[in-house]
Amino acid sequence: MRIKDIFLFSACVFILLINACQNKIINYGNNKKTGKYFEIRGFKMYYETYGSGKPLLMIHGNGGDISSFAGNIPYFAKKYKVIVADSRAHGNSQDTRDSLSFEMMADDYATLLDSMKIDSAYVIGWSDGGINALLMAMRHPAKIIKLAATGANLWPDSTALKPEFWKSEQKTFLSGKDQIFTNPKEKNDWKVFLLDWQQPHISLTALQQIKCPALIIAGDHDLINTEHTVLISKHIPQGQLWIVPKSGHATLIEHKDEFNQKVDEFFQPSVHQ
Repeated sequence: MRIKDIFLFSACVFILLINACQNKIINYGNNKKTGKYFEIRGFKMYYETYGSGKPLLMIHGNGGDISSFAGNIPYFAKKYKVIVADSRAHGNSQDTRDSLSFEMMADDYATLLDSMKIDSAYVIGWSDGGINALLMAMRHPAKIIKLAATGANLWPDSTALKPEFWKSEQKTFLSGKDQIFTNPKEKNDWKVFLLDWQQPHISLTALQQIKCPALIIAGDHDLINTEHTVLISKHIPQGQLWIVPKSGHATLIEHKDEFNQKVDEFFQPSVHQ
């Protein structure tokens, strides 16, 4: 190899190493540098924080964890203090009790903000996290400035969920309902599954309790029926609707850049605020 080629090769390697250091991968959900626990309502809730600015709470979906927001945290951390946590019985937030409800989880997140001495925050919720965001706004209205909920439902049947998805869930339920789970992980997984099979139970009229601006989102081929998402947005006094074209349930992943920008714009103060 000629001296010129060796120099060019070395320079390329050096540039790649610099870029790798600048764009090092953060292990969201297991980041020892920022991960902490709070003793909250009978269990240890694991959470991480990124960035600085106005508080922004992100709530993941059923069976998920903090890493669900790996494509969203870097964007929002540029201007917000992003707070992400593993919900009760998910990820690092282990909970050995048999009971689990959306109301319980919504109260957990409100208590997390209290523990961090945060009066109010913007909220992004995905799937079950969207349900939690809606319930937080109903049960703890002072805690939410604005919320964006994507892929949320109000009740657990085929009028809210796509019929084919509901039938799949029904099959899972029937195959496991008579089993006795002794393995802790299997028992926890079943508890988390039953959360979506048996809940939530939120009436349309109850949504009128939500006083903060709310952006209600779903994909145009989401697991949630479009008509159901429209009903949610219509019954929230300051509700807005966004049906994302060419998107399934994971709007914030499939259309990451558009999702981040649109939600960020929605969170910006209006001239009347």
